[in-house]
Amino acid sequence: MSSSDEFMDDMNGNGDSYGTVNRRFKDRAEQVAKTKEILSKQAVQTKEMLSKQAVKIAKQAEEHERFINKVTHLLGVLGFGGFCFLLGARPQDIPYVYCVFYVTFVPLRWIYYRFKKWHYYLLDFCYYANTIFLVDLLLYPKNEKLFMICFSFAEGPLAWALIVWRCSLVFSSVDKIISVLIHLLPGIVFFTIRWWNPATFEAMHPEGTPHRFSWPYVEDKSYLWTWLFGVPLAAYTLWQVLYFLIVNVLRRQRLLRDPEVMTSYRELSKKAQKANNIWWRLSGLLGDQNRLLMYILLQAVFTVATMALTVPIFLSYEFHAIFQILKVSASVWNGGSFLLEVMPRQVIVKEKKKSGKQVPCQQQDQHSDLTENAMQANGSSVTHQSE
Repeated sequence: MSSSDEFMDDMNGNGDSYGTVNRRFKDRAEQVAKTKEILSKQAVQTKEMLSKQAVKIAKQAEEHERFINKVTHLLGVLGFGGFCFLLGARPQDIPYVYCVFYVTFVPLRWIYYRFKKWHYYLLDFCYYANTIFLVDLLLYPKNEKLFMICFSFAEGPLAWALIVWRCSLVFSSVDKIISVLIHLLPGIVFFTIRWWNPATFEAMHPEGTPHRFSWPYVEDKSYLWTWLFGVPLAAYTLWQVLYFLIVNVLRRQRLLRDPEVMTSYRELSKKAQKANNIWWRLSGLLGDQNRLLMYILLQAVFTVATMALTVPIFLSYEFHAIFQILKVSASVWNGGSFLLEVMPRQVIVKEKKKSGKQVPCQQQDQHSDLTENAMQANGSSVTHQSE
């Protein structure tokens, strides 16, 4: 064979090798493309599956929440109805109902608030006053002077907090029910002791004294103002000093390290600043650096005014009965406002978030303002500030 023939054979051999390699590369590229296509389809299917699963889980969570709300609403309505029946049938048992409520639900609320970093709400005046109520009812039920101090707390700052801070009686919310009852029940308890419990009157008459028309016995107006205003105001001042030392001195560094920990002052100042309402402007009269001092002063003015009103309430059965109706009506009205105004807006916002639509900032602000007005610490929260 000549050299030219050999060269042609080599070229043909190399051409075959080049074609084989080229085909392999093409086959490999096709396999990679098919693999990518398969993986892409699997990713889409997995995404769709996860999305469906997430939707399913969300629906199950919503159904579970609705079921819990229905059960809570049922129990709340039945409990409220049973309490009203007991109030008429056996008013002398109302103090014991209140004691069972307090020792049961307040520890549970502390556990829940501790988890939410709201536990400093339990240092508020309403819990301080309720603890004194418990001591009075269980340990010193015949002490007339302690009764008058408790009466001033219950029908003073705690009672007016229901109206001023717009506490809402919503039977589907355990937290709202507890917040309302902490402020409402003490007044009803002391109303029944003051006017509706003749057996208690008889048991509380000191030995060797003649029969009296009412209990506690009021010697004169100065005695009344001393134990319904002067002494309760001193007890309130003691609480204010202790609260300031604990929250603003002893636990100051803890609060500075964690801005998520809520106190009544933090919650109210945050909402007042956002709404730029009259409370925010009043708290700034002495400058931003003295807003805490102004908050304490405004709270003190509110307490003095409401305690002074307990004197005419204590003396008049008609006035006292009307006041009970006013408190219950205000709580029910605020609860209706929450159900009919705030909750529908919450549903709209939630649905728009699900559909991926951007909720206008103005609508979100309106929703937030309505929510803040309808909800109350502790409440809560706002629920949570009560004095």
